[in-house]
Parts: sequence; C-alpha cells; structure tokens
Amino acid sequence: MNFDLDREHLDLAAAAGEFLAASASPAAARAALDDGAGIRPGRAELVKSGFATITVPESGGTVLQLAVVSEQAGRVLAGPSMVTFARAAVLLEDDEERLAGLADGSLAVAVVDDGGPVLDAIGADTFLALRDGDLVCGPGEVVAREPIDPTRGLGDVTLDKTIILVRDADARWRRAERVGRTILAAEGLGAAGRLLEIGVEYAKQRRAFGRPIGSYQAIKHMLVDVYVEVEQLRSLVWWAAWAADRAPAELPLAAAAAKAAAATTLEHAAEAVIQVHGGIGFTWEHDAHLYWRRAKVDRFLLGDDVAAFDEVARLAMEAAR
Repeated sequence: MNFDLDREHLDLAAAAGEFLAASASPAAARAALDDGAGIRPGRAELVKSGFATITVPESGGTVLQLAVVSEQAGRVLAGPSMVTFARAAVLLEDDEERLAGLADGSLAVAVVDDGGPVLDAIGADTFLALRDGDLVCGPGEVVAREPIDPTRGLGDVTLDKTIILVRDADARWRRAERVGRTILAAEGLGAAGRLLEIGVEYAKQRRAFGRPIGSYQAIKHMLVDVYVEVEQLRSLVWWAAWAADRAPAELPLAAAAAKAAAATTLEHAAEAVIQVHGGIGFTWEHDAHLYWRRAKVDRFLLGDDVAAFDEVARLAMEAAR
C-alpha cells in the first residue's frame, strides 16, 4: 500500500512552492523584523492565489491539500499563517456570507484563544472566539506584541461588542483547533525540512582540517537525527490531515501527535543547523535565527508541546482501555 502523496498533491505542492518562493522568503521575514516591513505574501495575495482558502466549502478542497500548501509556506516563513484560514473555515462552515468574505478577502479574520497572544491579529478586522460555549464574532482592539517572529502577526486582542454565531459550539471549536494544529504542524514540517537542506548543503561545502565538515561523524549524526525527526513528522502530518478529511475519530490523537512532534522537531532542527554552521550560525546575518524564532513561537501556539504530549498519552491510554 502506498502512503505517499499522489501526483495531484505533488503538482499542488510544486505550484504552491513556486508561488510562495516568489512572494515570501527569509529575507522578507528579516525585513519585517528589522524594518517593520509588511508580512509577505500578505492576506490579499494569499487569498488571491486561492491557496489559503482551499478548505472553504465552495472551493471544494481538503485539509490534506491545505497541509501540502502549508508545508511550502513553512519553507519560506510565509505569513499570515494558513492556520488562521483553516480554523476560520471550520468555525464559519454554515455562515455563507462570512465564508464568502473569507474567500474573497473582504473579511480579515483572526481566532482568539484565551491565555496568549492571537495569531495573525495584526491586520485582522474580525475576530472569532468561544465565550461561555458559544461561538462569537466581532471587532476588537489589537495591541501588537514585540515580534519574536514578525511573520506570525501576534497581538493581544480585546474584543468589542460581539454577536453569537453558533450556540453550544464547543465541539466545532475543538475540531477547528485540531485542524489548526494539523496545519501548524505542516508549516513546521516545511520549515524543518528547509533547515535540514541548509545544514546539509553547508556541511558539504565548508572545510575544516582539509576535509568537508560533513565527513565528520559528529556532524553527520546530528543531521541524520534531524532527518529522522523530519520524516517522522511528515508521516504524522499526513495522517492528521487524512484523518481530518476521512477519519474524524482519529483526528484528536493524530492532531495532538503532529502538534507535539512539530514543536520539538522544528526547534531541534533550528538548533542543530545553527551548531553545524559554527560561529556564523550564531550571527544576526545568517537566516538560521529566523527559523529558530519561528520554532520558539510555534511551540506555544494552540497549546504547547507538553500539553500535546499529555493529550497523546491520555488518548492512547483511553483507546487501550
């Protein structure tokens, strides 16, 4: 049985990769950090491309397709996050007017989670939140956070007057969160995979004591460990995305596992590549720190990795019983 992506998904990945590489990059992330430049490619371009709104019902796309695109977005540190579009599509699934606004870009949405800064709050004009079990919607006041990773558009949001969209929306909220975790893990997969490529390329070129540093066991083992983690994460991401589309009963465990693995894999990849680069890897001029920043922020989005690992353990034990 073949568990790899099919030709349709590979073609989608190639098209998304071409678009995103032309419109976003670590250089754009650096400009956003150093100069306060706008996040690339930005909401308007992502919506115009159609990639961000694949899971809006009228588009007829799947979570797996969005995960394929999100991996490419992670490679170039694109923003805003596909996570926001994915969660909004689930939360607004019966709201044709707002879904149309999400799809055509006239509605700039962010999802408010209690207890932390809001992903993609910067530039949003409409906020979705869960209050007393009800899904609510409304405008809000945003105070920007000091940007550790400026491409994440983090801000503290104080909601203004809201309206109730859906009563007793706990189940819908949990599903949106799990789909969001899946897409977040896909972005982490792309970032970690790109870091591995950077590390391997440098290890082949850089010479020390008359030999490429990649010939030394300490370097090889470090990069192989990252490779193994990236491939394990890849399997978890595709499983979670498939579960979101085809096996909802498996989604809670799959999404938690993907979230936990993505947090640790991306951080390990960033730190390993910085070490492989030696002194230059620790400098402000090298791109490695931009991915490291992404790792530090993503670790705490939609719950931290510790909470995700706890959830994996709890769900696995419940299934065993």
